[in-house]
Amino acid sequence: MTETTKPTNTSGGAGRPGDGLRVALFATCVNDAMFPETPKAVVAVLERLGCTVEFPLTQTCCGQPFTNTGYFDEAMPALRRYVETFEPYDYVVSPSGSCVGSVRDQHPMLADRSGDTDLAARARAVSARTYDFPELLVDVLGVTDVGAYFPHRVTYHPTCHSLRVTRVGDRPYRLLEAVRGITVVDLPAREECCGFGGTFAIKNADTSTAMVADKARHIADTGAEFVVAGDNSCLMNIGGMLSRQRSGIETIHLAEILAHTQDSASAAGSAAGTGIDAEPPAGAGFDPAATDDTLDMVGGDR
Repeated sequence: MTETTKPTNTSGGAGRPGDGLRVALFATCVNDAMFPETPKAVVAVLERLGCTVEFPLTQTCCGQPFTNTGYFDEAMPALRRYVETFEPYDYVVSPSGSCVGSVRDQHPMLADRSGDTDLAARARAVSARTYDFPELLVDVLGVTDVGAYFPHRVTYHPTCHSLRVTRVGDRPYRLLEAVRGITVVDLPAREECCGFGGTFAIKNADTSTAMVADKARHIADTGAEFVVAGDNSCLMNIGGMLSRQRSGIETIHLAEILAHTQDSASAAGSAAGTGIDAEPPAGAGFDPAATDDTLDMVGGDR
C-alpha cells in the first residue's frame, strides 16, 4: 500500500525539473515519531518542483540501531523490508544522511554476510537508488534554487554521516545560498561531531555532553538565529543543549527551510514571521538520562 501525492501548484507548469518523476519517500522512524514536519517539508518541495511523491506504507526502520551495535542478524528483517518496499522505485529520497548512509553502506554488507546472493544483488540495486535529500535536488533534479524564502541568520552543521558516508559535500550550502532573504554564517569547527551518535550519547553520556557543549558554543559564536542540519537526530541533541543554555537559538532541518516560501511566511505571520512553530516540537532536546522511551521509538538497543 502507498499514499501518493501529486503536484498541486502548477504555476510555472511546463518545464519544472521534477515533471514526470516518481519518487518514494523514506521518512525514517525518528522523523515519523518525533519530527513529522520534516518529511512533510520534503513532499512540499518535491511537489513544488513537479515530482509525484509516494509514501509506501510498508516502510519501517532501516535497521541502523541494530547494525551499529553489532546485532547483524536482528537487522536482517529491516533490510529485507526496505528492499521489498522500495524495489519498485527508480528514486528513493530521505531527509536523513544517517539513514541513507546506513542503507548505502550497511545494507550491502549485511546482505553479503547472510550468504543470500539474490538479496545482496537486490540490496545493492535499491541502495544505489536511495538519495539524501540534497543529492536528489542537486544531482537528479539539477536545481539549487527551489523557490524558498527564509529571512533569517542561520549556520549549517554538517552531520557526520552526511559528511563522511553519503558525502553530500557542498550541496546543502548551495541550496541554502539560493534561499531568498537568508544569511548563512560559517560554523567554526563545523566538521566536529555533535556528540550524538545514537547509542553513543547513552553509553558515553559525559563525553557526549562535552562534545555537544563545544558544538553549542561554536553555534552561539556565529550569532545565528537557527542552526540547520540534514539529520534531526543530531539537531535533537544540539537543540537539547541550546535549550538548557537558554540560548534562544532554534534548530531546523534543511528541508523545512527549503519548503518555506514568501507566500507561506505571509500566510502564517506568527513565530517571528518564520511560518514555523515558535516552540520546539515535543521531544526536541535530547536528554541522555531519558533512555527508555527514546530507544523504544527508534528501535535502539539497551
